[in-house]
Amino acid sequence: MAVITSIFDLESMARRRLPKVIFDYAQGGAEQEITLRRNLDDLRALALHQHDLHDVSKRRLDITMAGDAATMPLAIAPMGLLGLTWANGEIEAARAAAEFGVPFCLSTMSINSIEDVAEATGKPFWFQLYLMKQRQVNESLIRRALAAHCSALVLTLDLHVQGKRWADAKNGLSVPPCPTLANVIDLCRHPRWLLGMACSRRRTFGNLEGEVQQAKKVAALTKWVEQQFDPSFDADAVRWVRQCWDGKLILKGVMHVDDARQAIELGADAIIVSNHGGRQLDGAPSSISVLPEIASAVGDRLEVYFDGGIRTGGDIVKALGLGARACLSGRACLYGLAADGRAGVLCALHLLRDSLDDCMTLMGLADVSRIPPGLVSGLDSGTAG
Repeated sequence: MAVITSIFDLESMARRRLPKVIFDYAQGGAEQEITLRRNLDDLRALALHQHDLHDVSKRRLDITMAGDAATMPLAIAPMGLLGLTWANGEIEAARAAAEFGVPFCLSTMSINSIEDVAEATGKPFWFQLYLMKQRQVNESLIRRALAAHCSALVLTLDLHVQGKRWADAKNGLSVPPCPTLANVIDLCRHPRWLLGMACSRRRTFGNLEGEVQQAKKVAALTKWVEQQFDPSFDADAVRWVRQCWDGKLILKGVMHVDDARQAIELGADAIIVSNHGGRQLDGAPSSISVLPEIASAVGDRLEVYFDGGIRTGGDIVKALGLGARACLSGRACLYGLAADGRAGVLCALHLLRDSLDDCMTLMGLADVSRIPPGLVSGLDSGTAG
């Protein structure tokens, strides 16, 4: 077996194992993928400044995120269709997160349902909510998350309409994949994936199967979902969710200082600085480029998390050095899941933690919650934090 040294090795393994239609969905972004590339490029362009004359023989990586303990400042971000990359993928990823000791966030658009994950793990997890036009569906999803003892609700703000993902349209992405000739040929070239999918508990969006009449037919359900994202979503919608949900509320998709300040007024406990992994507004700035201003604006009035391009422990340190309390990572863990199921997710988490520990040691840092300003800078513009 090949030696796995980085998230990029897991990415290569995932590319080989998954059919093109599934890998392109996981890997890709909106339209020209400008924002997707910015997330990666802007993180890489930042420099880390080391202090060598510090005792770092004892290092602390653990933290709390929205009140939940985490063995490192990272949670697994919500990702749709995890169950298409590995049989019962959401369950396997949640089990890996629980074993490793970091929060796991289940997407509304998951294959396994809230109840599936709760039953399989027996531990609290976060649930990410997309607001639908049909209010009764939103109410039901919130009630189900409460019944499953989800420890936080992550409300996504940036899906008034789904971003155009050109590769997905060309590939005929659907749940399950559209049986075009090219897809059928490609699926047959991936027998391990096909065999694994035969063991999957569900074949469609598990959280919606009992919510809408269209769920009885996969094609009808997929079309229903596309029509349900609500362009009228505004601050009043957040206030309504806050009234329905009495637990920790995290707002995901904050990219502007004004929205961050308003999140405080709306009663959020945390925000996630995120451009949806470059999958929504193409041409938006990278998440890391707006993080310092947002973190400075809200101070300690709520927790600030970062999402967008995490592949190494150094990326985590860069985000913490620019004001984030912790990070979320989607694709890094998805690559692990697609490569080797639960073991692959655990491998990804161990790689990130080991890389984080090494980076902190080399920078002279002993505590992830105490990173002084000035240790992260832009290569051309001087100190960024």
